[in-house]
Amino acid sequence: MRIRTALLAMTSMVAAPSLAMASTITGPYVDLGAGYNLVQKQKAHYESGDRGRIKHGPGFNGYLSTGWGFGNGLRVEIEGTYNQTYNRRISGVNPSNTRRAYGRDQGYGGFLNVLYDIDLNQFGINSPVTPFVGIGAGYLWQQYGSGKHGMGVRNRPSLVNESAMKSTAGGFAAQAIVGAAYDIPGVPGLALTTQYRFIAQTGSNSGVNKGHYHNEMGQKVVMGTRYTHQFILGLRYAFNNAPPPPPPAPHVVVPPAPTAARTYLVFFDWDNANLTARARQIVAQAAQASTHVRTTRIEVNGYTDNSAAHPGPRGDRYNLGLSERRASSVKAELVRDGVPSSAISIHGYGDANPLVATAKNTREPQNRRVEIILK
Repeated sequence: MRIRTALLAMTSMVAAPSLAMASTITGPYVDLGAGYNLVQKQKAHYESGDRGRIKHGPGFNGYLSTGWGFGNGLRVEIEGTYNQTYNRRISGVNPSNTRRAYGRDQGYGGFLNVLYDIDLNQFGINSPVTPFVGIGAGYLWQQYGSGKHGMGVRNRPSLVNESAMKSTAGGFAAQAIVGAAYDIPGVPGLALTTQYRFIAQTGSNSGVNKGHYHNEMGQKVVMGTRYTHQFILGLRYAFNNAPPPPPPAPHVVVPPAPTAARTYLVFFDWDNANLTARARQIVAQAAQASTHVRTTRIEVNGYTDNSAAHPGPRGDRYNLGLSERRASSVKAELVRDGVPSSAISIHGYGDANPLVATAKNTREPQNRRVEIILK
């Protein structure tokens, strides 16, 4: 039940929302943490041939590590660790019944760990959490029965000490790690970590069981493999914590600013030089445009179609005069719209330079025009 409760608590910590995006470590870092230590029942083999178990109570642990991140999620670190656990019951001690225990045991040693940070963005998950997994191998020394009197049992409340054990031995150890990191907002490089670790300390740990109650006869005790569950809260600081460069700004094509037209066409009715309402609007646009663009002079060129009110050469002279009258009408309107008269020059070209080619003596509205050219 204790293991299940601790695992549920650890899951809640990992699933808790974070305020900042976690980052992949590149370069050196340091990490420290502490938490809850829970040891499974441990087998004990006595020199007398008895077999028993030691039931451990809750304890605490702590670690300090330094490592290097390669920028691709992979990290390698060296860790120093410490743990302490209180003892509750011992079975198998002569006489072989289960009794309450007192005292504690503690361990210390080191690991070489290899870890991998999982970037959830590569799976399309935009998450503020960076989970990580890892494994480690090392060596631990475990002192059973640390303290003044060592680890012992009580048969009755009136008995001070029936059996005591106090000894230190080492063995190889391995651990599996799973956790998550959360960047702390406003402090680049600093992250809060939550972890679960499972440690197996193999080998034989020897102790001495001194029977104070039984004529102080001593016997060796060989401890079995020690399995430990750790639930840890820690802080990690990465030294190379410069934020990644921002993505390049998207290339935006800015359309050129619209420019005012430099040529305006004003059309006329047949055999007429008077401006229509639409023609006056176009002249006003040309006058306004002349104040917004660099203009040195304004040419006003009049034209007619190749039809004529009078046939023959007289008709050609008539169309030439009509085109000049049309140009003069446009100039007068430009002056009324604020264009200086000295900036305007007028010409009449009769039926020359038609916009639309036609047969002789054809009435074509697009050829009956005045061109206003801003230069």
